Amino acid sequence: MSTLKKSPTFLLQKSPSMEIPIRKPLSIEFPTSPQPTMGEEILHFSHPHPLPLFTLSDRFTCAGCKEDGAGKRFSCQQCDFQLHEFCASSPPALNGHPLHAQHQLVFYSKPKPGGMLRPRCDICGKPASGFAFRCGACTFQMHPCCAMLSTEMSFSIHRHLLKLLPTMTGSSNDPGFACGECKRKRSGRVYRCTVCDYHLHAVCAKDMINGLQANGIKGQEKSSMLGVATRLASNAVKGFLAKLIEGIGEGVGESVAGAIAQDITRGQGNSKRRM
Repeated sequence: MSTLKKSPTFLLQKSPSMEIPIRKPLSIEFPTSPQPTMGEEILHFSHPHPLPLFTLSDRFTCAGCKEDGAGKRFSCQQCDFQLHEFCASSPPALNGHPLHAQHQLVFYSKPKPGGMLRPRCDICGKPASGFAFRCGACTFQMHPCCAMLSTEMSFSIHRHLLKLLPTMTGSSNDPGFACGECKRKRSGRVYRCTVCDYHLHAVCAKDMINGLQANGIKGQEKSSMLGVATRLASNAVKGFLAKLIEGIGEGVGESVAGAIAQDITRGQGNSKRRM
């Protein structure tokens, strides 16, 4: 990593206004003051060391939201701590956010308890494992990256305006169409083109926000590897249980056969005594 000349450290302050414009495609910005420039540092509450701002093309995992990113990040020079720029700039609360305008959303640095069953983001459908905005009036929550999305978005991968579809309901939750980016069907909110039949998962749209797409990194690679590992582990467990059940079945069968044989032997002995 190249070393940039450090400018005087300043403390990132939050401005009083927490309002976000409802219709501002691909340009939602968190209200923070002052805005850091390249090479400058911030002191963030989540980390004891100064965090300079860098732009690097490699993939990294944000220590705040626990999700991947590339490009701009605040990166500690004394350890491996890194934050998305938007995670570092998250305000204490959001009012009138276009994805949940009816209630205030409060910033939380710790996830809800639940382990592997931890609640998921209501926008992208992925687990909320770190920084998140949560609603106090209902169960809605979303990642800071998802908070950068809006109800209408314009992306370089498609020439038309995309609108966010309403939340799907129903037992199957099958959208009936594949995403134009990942070519898959999956959970989470979906954008649909206002002109043609193009669809885009919100989780895929996040790659246009977190720097992965701009740096030529496929955002689904890590998930796919995890999915393969999960399937392999699942198959191994299923195989083990099948052998265990088979062994138990054989043992039970032998026990039953032995008991029947003993009963027959006892019955024959009793018959001889009666004769």
